Amino acid sequence: MKTQQDKYRKIIMLFVLFVLLAGFLLYTTCSLKTVSITGSSHYSEKELKQEILSSKTDGNTILFYLRMKYGRKTSIPFVEDITVNLVDRHSIKLHVYEKPVIGCIQYMGSYMYFDKDGIMVESSEKKLKGVPFVSGLDFNSFVLHSKMDTSQNELFPVILDLTRLIQKFSLKVDTIRFGSDSEVLLKSGANEVLLGKRDTYDEQMAELKNLLPSSPAADGKKLLINMKDFVEGQEKIVARPIE
Repeated sequence: MKTQQDKYRKIIMLFVLFVLLAGFLLYTTCSLKTVSITGSSHYSEKELKQEILSSKTDGNTILFYLRMKYGRKTSIPFVEDITVNLVDRHSIKLHVYEKPVIGCIQYMGSYMYFDKDGIMVESSEKKLKGVPFVSGLDFNSFVLHSKMDTSQNELFPVILDLTRLIQKFSLKVDTIRFGSDSEVLLKSGANEVLLGKRDTYDEQMAELKNLLPSSPAADGKKLLINMKDFVEGQEKIVARPIE
């Protein structure tokens, strides 16, 4: 009986030694050297690495992979999820899925970002590049991660469409402003573009791609470009200085 117990004891000890040796080799031969990140438009790769590589064990490829795959992930504003892919024992690939935002409003010094349904996705003191500021949108109240309380819900599809066109044509638009009758005015740097109110803005925005780069006046004056009644193929567009 004692011989049998000694045999089992030796097997267990050998197994433990094997696990420890395997763990030691794994830790010493899998140093993390390369982390590539895709999918982010709000943050640079450097900024994301500073946020994500936060644990003492992140210098090891396997431990970092296991933490990102199964552990609690770092909460990063505007980031919905991060997927991880093990490339080799020294390399990891991360893909960032961002929270979809179409615009922002300003409240008490902070920017409040909302999605296509008017749900407040995130708040930040920083104005994100590529996300237009929206003015003229009246609201009674809002709660983070809940839908904005407003009587102008019909404007969210308009904002979504304008944001899509801004991105499609790579336009430098800072602000989308709605007038009292829901007419649209865009601000691009020092210039303003009056689009009016219509069902779609595709034709106007397509023309703006060629118009905006040449719109600043030589003397540095601000211009109001009137495209309220614009039709496709129109050769002349009225632009007047803004005092």
